[in-house]
Amino acid sequence: MSTYLIGDIHGCYHELRALLTEVNFDPNRDTLWLTGDLVARGPDSLDVLRYVKQLGSAAKIVLGNHDLHLLGVYARISRNKPKDKVDELLSAQDADELINWLRKQPLLQIDNDLKLIMTHAGLTPQWDLETAKMCALEVETMLSSSSYPLFIDSMYGDMPNNWSPELSGLARLRFSTNALTRMRYCFPNGQLDMVCKDKPENAPVPLQPWFKLPQQIPEEYSIVFGHWASLEGQGTPDRFYALDTGCCWGGKLTMLRWEDKQYFTQPSLSAIKKSY
Repeated sequence: MSTYLIGDIHGCYHELRALLTEVNFDPNRDTLWLTGDLVARGPDSLDVLRYVKQLGSAAKIVLGNHDLHLLGVYARISRNKPKDKVDELLSAQDADELINWLRKQPLLQIDNDLKLIMTHAGLTPQWDLETAKMCALEVETMLSSSSYPLFIDSMYGDMPNNWSPELSGLARLRFSTNALTRMRYCFPNGQLDMVCKDKPENAPVPLQPWFKLPQQIPEEYSIVFGHWASLEGQGTPDRFYALDTGCCWGGKLTMLRWEDKQYFTQPSLSAIKKSY
């Protein structure tokens, strides 16, 4: 029985299946953790959603910013960008079923036995673990409710960018969503910077990658995340695992077997010649 963790798939279905075939993944025995952004940019988002959905409890996923954008597109709130390549998914006969399944997925996964935490972008240094669980649950509850289009409509925006327990309503939900699905950099006090997307060596002072700042998460926990392809899986401290390696951009899909920390990679089969 093994636990496999895979970075952002972005519609790269054939690369996903190739990785799982390499390790003889068995959903009756093994567990698959996915860092979010299952869809968009790659060619086969529909096949990815169908496959992951049918895995049932063998798959543990978190929603990424592109997954949330798809929910907005389906609700006719957000614009369908041709570069996302989701037209086939949107017009599929089972689109309603897939979208309703997707919007009921979590933004945070925690396994207390494995001492393992997964989110799409990371955890803001301003949160302890209980606060992170509370804030993720608040967003998940809204997404799974009939009022989710209201939240999606107000989701976009970079403010507020500083956590306070006094935050409420849609502003609180927006902060939590940004921290869990879009964050890369923070100011020294933990305040989010939602603008810089450069590699860490090119980031302006005083910005720091969120994982380089002091954390309130207990040290026995490891944190797995995706979202940040330009890291290329490198440069994180111990107990932080960056798994997005830009498969949909012509990079590779990366998988980590948790029990022995062995990495497996699958080069892109449909490289897109574009920078991250």
